[in-house]
Amino acid sequence: MTEPSTPTDEPTRTVTRDDANSRYLLTVDRREVGHVEYALDDGRVLFLHTEVAKDAGGSGLGSFLVREALADVRERALTVVPVCTFVAEYLRRHPAEADAAEA
Repeated sequence: MTEPSTPTDEPTRTVTRDDANSRYLLTVDRREVGHVEYALDDGRVLFLHTEVAKDAGGSGLGSFLVREALADVRERALTVVPVCTFVAEYLRRHPAEADAAEA
């Protein structure tokens, strides 16, 4: 889940799933700047809490993190339960992404 590199000086943003700690981790140029905590429950992924470093906030990184985490859940044929208000709001603003969410 790495964003393709471009010839500009844009930072490299990567989202990885850390199953050992039940988190999706967001790194920018190899610096961890955010995460989504989750719990598994019978084919469902409960997104519990989203956090992005204060110095990285407001730049769309939280949305990037959630979008990539949702793509991973969708690829694994699981369903998202948006307990976290940030994830719930993201899904409300991006209805095309809601196919991965529990109705």
